[in-house]
Amino acid sequence: MSFAVPILETERLIMRAPENGDLEAQAAFLASDRSHFVGGPKPLGGAWHSLTFMLGHWHMRGFGMWIVTDKLTKAAVGKVGHYFPVGWAERELGWQIWDEKHEGKGYAYEATIAARNFAYQTLGWKTQVSYIVTENTRSIALAERLGAAVDDNADRPDIDTPVVVYRHPAVEALS
Repeated sequence: MSFAVPILETERLIMRAPENGDLEAQAAFLASDRSHFVGGPKPLGGAWHSLTFMLGHWHMRGFGMWIVTDKLTKAAVGKVGHYFPVGWAERELGWQIWDEKHEGKGYAYEATIAARNFAYQTLGWKTQVSYIVTENTRSIALAERLGAAVDDNADRPDIDTPVVVYRHPAVEALS
């Protein structure tokens, strides 16, 4: 079975499949305290696992996470996309910005809009959620900026970390 991760392009970003060159940026993020909301800090092997998992997810599910790169500098700034491993209640729209120097520029917002639109327009999804660790105020602020709202009735993923579920607006609400 072959597959190709689609490339998405926004005004300032290119979203593409993971590449070997992304390991350093992902590893630096996962080794830092910035990664504590996503199970870090983790050693180099955790970064390798994350990147290869991303490719496997695309292969097995037909959707997944993109590496987000700055068009001008070509730097990998994070990852954005969809996640639905075994034990997850629903398909999740998630994001990470790896280095604080890339925060506050709207990259996560811009990339997440593109990923969400891809799910609605290309994959035909009717809904998507974001599972956010309750203390992750930056991600909660982004979810709310995206128009997502807390869904207290949604099932949570089968994980030990308490999360709040944000449901994104349906495609009809975005028109």
